[in-house]
Amino acid sequence: MGSMRLLVAALWCAFVMQAGFSVSHAQLTPTFYSETCPFLFDIVFDVIFEASLSDPRIGASLIRLHFHDCFVQGCDGSVLLNNTATIVSEQQALPNNNSIRGLDVVNDIKTAVEDFCPATVSCADILAIAAEVASVLGGGPSWPVPLGRRDSLTANRTLANQNLPAPFFNLTQLKASFAVQGLNTIDLVTLSGAHTFGRAHCSTFLDRLYNFSNTGNPDPTLNTTYLKKLRVICPKNGTGNNLTNLDLTTPDQFDKNYYSNLQSHNGLFQSDQELFSTSGADTIGIVNSFSSDQNLFFNNFINSIIKMGNIGVLTGDQGEIRLQCNFVNGDSSGIASNGSKDVLVSSI
Repeated sequence: MGSMRLLVAALWCAFVMQAGFSVSHAQLTPTFYSETCPFLFDIVFDVIFEASLSDPRIGASLIRLHFHDCFVQGCDGSVLLNNTATIVSEQQALPNNNSIRGLDVVNDIKTAVEDFCPATVSCADILAIAAEVASVLGGGPSWPVPLGRRDSLTANRTLANQNLPAPFFNLTQLKASFAVQGLNTIDLVTLSGAHTFGRAHCSTFLDRLYNFSNTGNPDPTLNTTYLKKLRVICPKNGTGNNLTNLDLTTPDQFDKNYYSNLQSHNGLFQSDQELFSTSGADTIGIVNSFSSDQNLFFNNFINSIIKMGNIGVLTGDQGEIRLQCNFVNGDSSGIASNGSKDVLVSSI
């Protein structure tokens, strides 16, 4: 583990220097904690690596957590806040409820960071670094994470319900959802590639198998062989709680096979397959390019996730540096998502 961590850290530093990241992104810079918390990357890496040994899904969950944070009032750690007397948590929004995971790992990271660098590193920055580490551990790209975000004092469940794209969205809805965040079509196709690993509950795509668009039939864009496999995993009258891989071919590896799956009509979500199966769509050429060139996908993923990480950031004296990621500082009325007073609770 030590040699791998050192190699990743070395690559990360080399990337920072090569890319010339002395210019900040939205007032953020990869060297923000170089003096105040010089071992931050190692701390985050170690916690996630240990978690991944028992939970191969954790990488995908952490990238998704960063995504779900940034699409709701910006990358400010708002998704981490639990219900309190004054906070209505985003964790019970429809796209998050019983869905987002990794909250306990984020809390473990925060505890470890506080031991070394008290009251210094924001939870929003921890989410951004965790997404990069998750990519690396999955065999995906590394990038210099711009840092310097501060944490919000509020959450917004209404915006979470409104802004987060659903797995049943069509291409028009997907483009509109990303455009609200200042992200374009290339960003949409690229960031959707994070579905190259992870799992999903049957309930998130069951209509595609049995009653697509209330037709009483399956989605006609779904590969029939894949449809049969999915129906075994997800019976029509089941609970919807069974899990299946987002990527049919390499479910725990961050690679370009997500796009190859779309070409074979093996995308799990409607929102995935829409990128390739919408007649005349400008997304089809991007899917084809990424499917044939993994480096092209990786380079675009770096650009798009950094761009996403700049959405609505708090900097300077805005917000705060939370001492505990699930509560704003000084709030002793915290009620965890399961209704008990506790620390961060991970949904399944």
